[in-house]
Amino acid sequence: MKNKNKHLIALDLDGTLLSDDKKISAKNKQTINQAMEEGHIVVIATGRPGRASIQYYQELQLKTPMVNFNGALVHHPLNTNWKGFHTPMPLSTAHRIIDISNEIEVKNILAEVQDQVYLEQYSEDIMSIFKDSTDESPYIVGDIKSKLQHDPTSVLIYPDASQVQELRSHLNDYHAEVIEHRNWGAPWNMIEIIKKGMNKAVGLKRIAEEYNIPKENIIAFGDEDNDLEMIDYAGVGVSMGNAIEELVSVSNHQTLTNEEDGISVFLEEYLNLKPKKIII
Repeated sequence: MKNKNKHLIALDLDGTLLSDDKKISAKNKQTINQAMEEGHIVVIATGRPGRASIQYYQELQLKTPMVNFNGALVHHPLNTNWKGFHTPMPLSTAHRIIDISNEIEVKNILAEVQDQVYLEQYSEDIMSIFKDSTDESPYIVGDIKSKLQHDPTSVLIYPDASQVQELRSHLNDYHAEVIEHRNWGAPWNMIEIIKKGMNKAVGLKRIAEEYNIPKENIIAFGDEDNDLEMIDYAGVGVSMGNAIEELVSVSNHQTLTNEEDGISVFLEEYLNLKPKKIII
């Protein structure tokens, strides 16, 4: 039986839940905790790998499944028996993409098999994106094509800005039936590649089924193009005040920016949550 009162609240991290300095504000945390106390289900849906999002999961004291790698990995951090899914791309496709990237001499290439990271060239800057202070995962550096022996969850190409269009055109021309690709914004301009058909909406649908939440009771927040399918799928798709225009156009609502506690502001009004005194 569908629960008509309970809502499933899906939170993107970067540019949405997190402030620009990658923190969860006291106001957002208070409101999210209040929503959970009133019986609503809160989940994280992010392009990040698990190891780079678990700290926020723990900070919010979640006990729910999580969507990582933009839907290529859907799992339950606290319950290994929960039936999620890991949907990597074929290793052969990844190798061909690595070949063309090397041919045009991109800055760097990174591949991930769940939480194992492969990096073509050592780079503190890139490693800082995928690693936090609690991350002990080893990085395998050098010659990804020979070292990567398993189907990767994702591949990220770090080209010069002038190479982005050429690479994306190649991916469309030769791999469109197998993979999805998205472009990160400045300053990185990375191209993120995952298996075809994977997106946050796929993961969110699986979680909604688990909790018997009807589509109209799914509230999803996002700001970038990797949130498009999720915002479009959710009955209540909410774009942040700092969201790209394409996302705004498919959303049902728009709230304030990630720097203005947009999530808290929307949830308090939409769910009629009475604000409590923030304890810092």
